[in-house]
Amino acid sequence: MFSIPRPSRRHLLVGSAVGALALAATAVLPTTNAMAATGCAVTYTTNSWQGGFTANLTIKNLGDPVSNWTLGFTFPDGGQRLVQGWSATWQQSGSAVTGRSLDYNGTLGTGASTTVGFNGSWTGSNPSPTSFTLNGTACTGGTTTPPTTPAPTTPPPTTPPPTGTTPVAINGQLRVCGVNLCNQYGRPIQLRGMSTHGLQWFANCYTDTSLTALADDWRADLLRISMYVQEKGYETNPSAFTAQVNTLVDKAEARGMYALIDFHTLTPGDPMYNLERAKTFFATVAARNAAKKNVIYEITNEPNGVSWSTIRSYAEQVIPVIRAADPDAVVIVGTRGWSSLGVSEGGNSDEIVNNPVRAENIMYTFHFYAASHKDNYRNEVQRAASRLPLFVTEFGTVTYTGDGAVDTASSNAWLDLLDRLKISYANWTFSDAAEGSAALRPGTCAAGTFTGPSVLTESGAYMRDRIRTPDAFPTS
Repeated sequence: MFSIPRPSRRHLLVGSAVGALALAATAVLPTTNAMAATGCAVTYTTNSWQGGFTANLTIKNLGDPVSNWTLGFTFPDGGQRLVQGWSATWQQSGSAVTGRSLDYNGTLGTGASTTVGFNGSWTGSNPSPTSFTLNGTACTGGTTTPPTTPAPTTPPPTTPPPTGTTPVAINGQLRVCGVNLCNQYGRPIQLRGMSTHGLQWFANCYTDTSLTALADDWRADLLRISMYVQEKGYETNPSAFTAQVNTLVDKAEARGMYALIDFHTLTPGDPMYNLERAKTFFATVAARNAAKKNVIYEITNEPNGVSWSTIRSYAEQVIPVIRAADPDAVVIVGTRGWSSLGVSEGGNSDEIVNNPVRAENIMYTFHFYAASHKDNYRNEVQRAASRLPLFVTEFGTVTYTGDGAVDTASSNAWLDLLDRLKISYANWTFSDAAEGSAALRPGTCAAGTFTGPSVLTESGAYMRDRIRTPDAFPTS
């Protein structure tokens, strides 16, 4: 959590030979080939399910350097609709779709590429587009359409219908698709849950009884396991804290919740200080939990006082350690300025977009405290969400100190935004700490009763009401 004060949080393709530019699309199941004479090439790749699909387009400039571009094409079926896009400004009018470059990817040198994409829906059929334009200039080469595999009308054999009703039973192994967290059916989902406090202080808050209450009464999808590294945490007894984390992973799994393993670093803010500890810890927990479908890894909590390039370097050394044992799990990377996408240190998400972590199946962290971080932070999240997969691994309804009164108006604005963007979140904290952010009244954990309005603080009652509304996870 935030433990020190911080500042208030705050396109067309043009070239010297535009007339000569043309576009090609090559097939990747299902795909379209449009061989153009010169200029550039686009690879259009789709992944479909009943009623929806993800499309990724890689644009490669084969001609002179260009700056600012507009890609255009027409959906072949009238029932195809663009739902949410990333890495371009997308618009649809009727069946016509355009994607305009953003500031960071508008300039393409000779041989340079950029990738854009979107999620879509369909009601009739889902054929791939067969022709494209650049700034209104049609492809002039011959067009061929290779055989395509139609979208399945039922889930594929490897993904049978869920047999249970818990979040893990329904969604299975998660993965990142585009800017979304997706379930085993390739459908974007949102997880909603709670974060523990430091295990070294509040172990009695995480018992079979309390976690059953969180899963059944709160109907939470997610338990964030916050393992402090400093502050009498992991560094004092690595084996004991690792065992404690693994036990909570098992308890979450038994209740059908996802377990977000948080390597909770805060002071010092440079993640490199704990690089070797992180490698040791994640090698151990990844090997032990690799066969589980409910584990997500958060490799550094709130980096601060360091550059994005330092955080990126740390991530690119820790992620391979996890992947060596657990190649499929989602990994979440902290961001600059106490995981504020850089906003709390005067930056923004452009630094990540322009220099992303070189790894697959990853997301980026955002943290906020509703009474302190308002419109300028929300604006940046909304801007970043079209370009980066985000996960709010920690937030509070109060001030950045973790204390104070609940700011209901700001909390509502934040959670409404996260719900609309399908950004998953964990609230700070499921504990009985003597602070405004705690969900449980002081003394609750020692007493051992975790249900009923008498055990909840103002923040706890608010969060329980938000979390326990139906998830409606899509399965087709």
